[in-house]
Amino acid sequence: MSDLLAARAQMGLSLAFHIIFSAISIGLPLFMCLAEALALRTKDETWLRLARNMARPVTILVAIGAVSGTVVSFEMGLLWPTYMKYTGAIIGLPFTLEGLAFFVEAIFLGLYLYGWRRLSPRVHWLCSIPICLGGVLSSWFIVSVNSWMNTPAGFVIKNGRVTDINPLQAIFNPSTPYETLHTILAVYVASSLGIAAIFALGMLRGKRDRYHRYGLTLAMAMAVVVTPLQLFAGDLSAKFLVHAQPTKFAAIEGVFQTETGGPMRLGGWADPATGKVYYAIEVPYALGILAKGDPNATIQGLESFAPQDRPEAVPFIHLAFDGMVGGGMFALMICVAFWGLFFLRKRRICEHRLLLLGVVLAGPLAFMALELGWMVTELGRQPWAIYGVLRTRDAVTTIPTPLSLTLIIFSLIYLLLASVSVYLLLHNGRVQRPDMTVRPPSSQRQREKAGV
Repeated sequence: MSDLLAARAQMGLSLAFHIIFSAISIGLPLFMCLAEALALRTKDETWLRLARNMARPVTILVAIGAVSGTVVSFEMGLLWPTYMKYTGAIIGLPFTLEGLAFFVEAIFLGLYLYGWRRLSPRVHWLCSIPICLGGVLSSWFIVSVNSWMNTPAGFVIKNGRVTDINPLQAIFNPSTPYETLHTILAVYVASSLGIAAIFALGMLRGKRDRYHRYGLTLAMAMAVVVTPLQLFAGDLSAKFLVHAQPTKFAAIEGVFQTETGGPMRLGGWADPATGKVYYAIEVPYALGILAKGDPNATIQGLESFAPQDRPEAVPFIHLAFDGMVGGGMFALMICVAFWGLFFLRKRRICEHRLLLLGVVLAGPLAFMALELGWMVTELGRQPWAIYGVLRTRDAVTTIPTPLSLTLIIFSLIYLLLASVSVYLLLHNGRVQRPDMTVRPPSSQRQREKAGV
């Protein structure tokens, strides 16, 4: 295995692992915050049990996400030194702000965990809000860096040196509004359906109590709000790609020759050798509608670009995009079916085994769509590390290091982290029935202060 391939595989493995735990650690605090808010409003202890039992998994996931994120930051410097040479002064600000957002999240998570019996119910609930915002802001700043890699801005290269740096222009580059919105919504879709799948699986196993019904209802309420928004954001992103990264869009849709009024190709094998897509389902005129809102629009094909500027993994990019969209559409159908039955109230949700099975399936499919979407973003940008500025082959380290060996070592590390994470979640995320008193009465607090 070449050093370039080993470095790319190691970075891909790190990000694939990190994005799962980051996604759950962003979505789960919102679930926890909403559950406690409902507990304060309704005085129903079931909601409070949900909030308290979600606090432990949040702690574990934030810790694992921090560890895996730290590994990624070290890999960027060790594997891609030329990339860091170009980017350090340009995108150092969003990395710094991401760290600040994480510290805010961690501080208030500590207050939340240790404040159950020390803070008033309302103040304790307010501590959950910075946890939610900290996770979202961390994600936003990191994704803005990836957006910059797709549409670099805020600098000028003169005589091989980076000058005239504008960090704010780099952060708010042309891709930022589209990619950050699309990614954050995808995170909430995946995490909410993942949570719903856990409660639905419990109900299929006979746990039909209020705890599981409330948990399933709240998780699906989150999903039904963010899933349609995610599909809308995805449509905006696709239309933006047509102009910003036409090679990526052509690879996504399997367009090898420039077409006017071309069809959208669902599935199939996009063969770069022949320039054709085999075994695909074609939807006439849908390509122009997707790209520009015009059925007779002209879409540039890959053959109109130099061979060295075309994405390398066109067959996988095309299939990955279709898989992402398919997972999103299945999630939308499950949301519509769930809430249709919920509002009709003809039968209790727990009696619809087929619907519960659909929710269980939607959870992993949503995470699959999240991973595939990220792969489309990264592989579609190739062969560029920074689009139009720095090629990936020129960014990899030239130090004679056995990168194949480091790939094996890091794979084992991530396998260990995944095993530890699953173990801790299974043994510390079980349903508990703690004391429901969020804050002890005044007389009890006085006795505690007095040491009695």
